[in-house]
Amino acid sequence: MFTFLLVVQAIIAACLVTVILMQRSEGGGLGMGGSPSGFMSARGAADFLTRSTTVLATVFVLLSIALAVIASVRHAPGSIDTSLVKQATPATSGPVPAGDDPLAGAAQAVGNGAASNGAVPLAN
Repeated sequence: MFTFLLVVQAIIAACLVTVILMQRSEGGGLGMGGSPSGFMSARGAADFLTRSTTVLATVFVLLSIALAVIASVRHAPGSIDTSLVKQATPATSGPVPAGDDPLAGAAQAVGNGAASNGAVPLAN
């Protein structure tokens, strides 16, 4: 259904562009000539093209809204995936013992002037 409505949307867009370009503007537009009387007179053609533009624009906007609603319902997640959520570890209170300090080795390496990972040591 979504693909069908998308194709109809494209056809309506092409028709809308064509009707807009056929209208007479200040510079003449792409309007086609016709008989001076009857339906294709200047006045009759202008009324027809104006009404066609209004109808096509209204259908285009309504179809755009319908496609947006269908797309949002179609791709809405059913549930939230929580499998990648990191388990929270309880916070410890008080100072961290020297043996558990992850930066203790880095401080000693900088103090010795040598970095084991190839990094440039900080200036002393």
